[in-house]
Amino acid sequence: ELLRLLSFEFLPNISGSLCVEDNIFARIVLHYSVTSCLVPICSLYGAAVTTVEGIGSTKTRIHPVQERIAKGHGTQCGFCTPGMVMSIYTLLRNHLQPSTEQLIETLGGNLCRCTGYRPIVESGKSFSAESSCCQMKGTGECCLDQEEHESENKSDVCTKLYQEEEFLPLDPTQEFIFPPELMRMAEEARKKTLVFQGERITWISPATLNDLLELKLQYPQAPLVMGNTFVGPNMKFKDVFHSVIISPARISELNVVMIDANQGLTIGAGCSLAQVKEILTEMVLKLPEEKTQTYQALLKHLRTLAGQQIRNMASLGGHIISRLAASDLNPVLGVGNCVLNLVSKEGTQQLPLNDHFLAGSPDANLTSKQVLASVFIPFSKKWEFVSAFRQAQRQQNALAIVNSGMRVRFKEGTNTIMDLNILYGGVGSVTVSAKKSCQQLIGRAWNEEMLDEACRLVLDEVTIPGSSSGGMVEYKRTLMISFLFKFYLEVLQDLNVRDPRYPDVPNKFQSVLEDFPLTIPCGTQAYECVDSHQPPQDPVGRPVMHQSGIKHASGEAIFCDDMPAIDEELFLAVVTSTRPHAKIISIDASEALALPGVVDVITAQDIPAQNGDEEERLYAQDEVICVGQIVCTVAADSYFHAKQAAKKVNIVYEDMEPVIVTIKDAVSHKSFIGSEKKLEQGNIKEAFQTVDQIIEGEVHMGGQEHFYMETQSVLVIPKTEDKEMEIYVSSQDAALVQVGSSRIIISCEFEFVNDAFAQSISLSATGYFRGYKADMDWVKGEGDVYPYFVYGAACSEVEVDCLTGAHKNIRTDIVMDASFSINPAIDIGQIEGAFTQGVGLYTLEELKYSPEGVLYTRSPNEYKIPSITDIPEELNVSLLTSTKNPIAIYSSKGLGESGMFLGSSVFFAIHDAVTAARKERGLTETFTMSSPATPELIRMICVDKFTDLVWTPSRKTFPNPTHNDLSFSDL
Repeated sequence: ELLRLLSFEFLPNISGSLCVEDNIFARIVLHYSVTSCLVPICSLYGAAVTTVEGIGSTKTRIHPVQERIAKGHGTQCGFCTPGMVMSIYTLLRNHLQPSTEQLIETLGGNLCRCTGYRPIVESGKSFSAESSCCQMKGTGECCLDQEEHESENKSDVCTKLYQEEEFLPLDPTQEFIFPPELMRMAEEARKKTLVFQGERITWISPATLNDLLELKLQYPQAPLVMGNTFVGPNMKFKDVFHSVIISPARISELNVVMIDANQGLTIGAGCSLAQVKEILTEMVLKLPEEKTQTYQALLKHLRTLAGQQIRNMASLGGHIISRLAASDLNPVLGVGNCVLNLVSKEGTQQLPLNDHFLAGSPDANLTSKQVLASVFIPFSKKWEFVSAFRQAQRQQNALAIVNSGMRVRFKEGTNTIMDLNILYGGVGSVTVSAKKSCQQLIGRAWNEEMLDEACRLVLDEVTIPGSSSGGMVEYKRTLMISFLFKFYLEVLQDLNVRDPRYPDVPNKFQSVLEDFPLTIPCGTQAYECVDSHQPPQDPVGRPVMHQSGIKHASGEAIFCDDMPAIDEELFLAVVTSTRPHAKIISIDASEALALPGVVDVITAQDIPAQNGDEEERLYAQDEVICVGQIVCTVAADSYFHAKQAAKKVNIVYEDMEPVIVTIKDAVSHKSFIGSEKKLEQGNIKEAFQTVDQIIEGEVHMGGQEHFYMETQSVLVIPKTEDKEMEIYVSSQDAALVQVGSSRIIISCEFEFVNDAFAQSISLSATGYFRGYKADMDWVKGEGDVYPYFVYGAACSEVEVDCLTGAHKNIRTDIVMDASFSINPAIDIGQIEGAFTQGVGLYTLEELKYSPEGVLYTRSPNEYKIPSITDIPEELNVSLLTSTKNPIAIYSSKGLGESGMFLGSSVFFAIHDAVTAARKERGLTETFTMSSPATPELIRMICVDKFTDLVWTPSRKTFPNPTHNDLSFSDL
């Protein structure tokens, strides 16, 4: 395993670069950041792998990227920091002074749960030649300078959290060179087939196209792996097994780029999506616009398809051949009349990349002997227009809910449709064509009457079954015709540019033509300056770097999962319930125990003392009350063996009632947790009986996954003396772990472990965690629950796309009362991070369950937290000055993540924007908008003629989300 691989360098022939074959001798080195868990080690032959530990450390010297992220306060828990460092490092190796656009694309594939991204972005912007501010919306004046001018009369307010002049300069001459021995290895292996033989799998890397075709004859079922973004996850998560894997990454014939000046562009199937993006960008710059309609549409999707790391790995051919239902490129390639160039030992074949191929028709499939060599993408013609559309849960690094490619060609000099092609992704198990609708519209003029009929025809032809993957049937159908309306307006505008006699887009629809840009966030941070007489060595009140910041940035911080295995270490894998409420009849572990490496299967019967508590059992005992509850664990000599054995444990259940999945279920069955805490004044029942009017309503609010970046794990090392155990644990609540351990009569010692969100610390039984004023009694109304409160206020501005439900966070201003901040950098970081989590809670993150209580959104593929483009374009945070907290050290307040609720300001701004949109359409009645305000919810509340076409007769208002209404098939 190469778990911490984050960047590597390739020679051209290994990476499949665009250089011609002879350029291998030029010894050009290319740099790519990749997703480490998807990179097979065998694919790295001839590559120089660089990890975060390799670019700098506290033992030698730290790299400027590591220093700036640490000193710029871009690290909190530190688990995402190595990935951020390597993404920026790779960008700098390729572009010494990157643009802000390049930076935002580079970090689009990285996630962070703590910081809110702003300090990470600022650290990266410090290397850019462009200004690192917002330019005051085009005035050319720096917002930071404005703040400094204002603060000249406010000497008690500071706006700098670090000193840029203290940063180490970036010196490219000090970077590592590509190892000459690897260069020799790559050259010597150019004409050799490489074979790596493992215990279960053989990896074969042919050097020539002929070798590849011979291997396909020998191993017809063996998959071809370039980026491993499709085969890898299937093998890891779906138990798909391949005994032989063929990697054609070194074959130069699969990496060709050929231009026919009259026809179009041919791109090798082995080129990565990142390389395809570079090729198309160059073509768009050089060729007339009328020839590059398809190329521009592809580029639009390539900017947001997955993240930069995936685009560096995934190949064009693999993306096409996979024929994923939500593929972003296939609908555009399909409407663009592209052609697949296939080769086999029997010869060549040209296969149209059309609706038959994308639908998986038997007559349009590759045989087991054929290989996709290249893809021909023709130039668009003069009176031909191509557009691409997509809508996802977030702007970057998310699979499309619905996407589309649309193309229209007119009779020259007219607006009469000569050819029309529309393809949709995400609305079925394959890419779907609206072929019949398009044929009926041929010969029609491009006007509103045509649009109205087109919408009805498309809705009639493209049906989405209720069991469609991902659900959201009505939203998807609305997006289909909303995209069609956008396409109509885009073409209308282009026709007007070509010939002014055709009408232009009405002013009220001009905004429809504007997509939300990928913008770099900026803002200001203001806090109270320390007294001018305070000694410089006194850190109180100054922005001080995280104590472990450098270790986080250099990869030297040790998390639980990083700790090396010890002698005779066993690994546990959990076996969880598959029923929402059932009685456990029997547990049969015989098949699991017979597997190699398995030591034991542990159940509730094996716990010598208390099995958790009434609220939460460690192991399910007699019955299970939810899907996912731990029933037993398997102990084995490796985690792989433990996981394999866990699948062989057979549990017999007997279903029980009631099944409680939602809050409504719990209320109806009077299933409440704990006693009710309330403050009462007067007789409420009597008041309800005497008042003139009673206003009733309900509010629905979704849940949120903590989404720790760190692998949640625990390492327990028994000691022979005194019945002690050392426990290394990923936990925010070390005290709770101590309490639980003491219940099973084991003395525990907690050692320092850097873990996500918190650090385990040394505990003792001397009252370290004794509560503050523990004489508080809620029932009696005695004592103080909390020593003080933290106050904050936020104002947010958003822009909403009423046709898709997407929104853009334009600006947020936050003022927080931290009294006198001991470390403003930490407090502001907590505010920004908490706010971003709140944005996720109220607008983005959605937990989806089946009627049987199965959580569908249980991975980053389905559950989306905010990414770098989801935070406000301008984020200003101020700590309230001249406030004191008399009962805390240094008159401070502990903020924690108290600013999380301020993320609701974005939710309410969206509500106001939707209200304004509805008012424009004459909808003045009140409406309910539940949380989270997802694109689906926003779009369907923005009622218009498109939603009217989609709503079923019984559904005239958007329902409050209840998980039982949802239907998913294969998430």
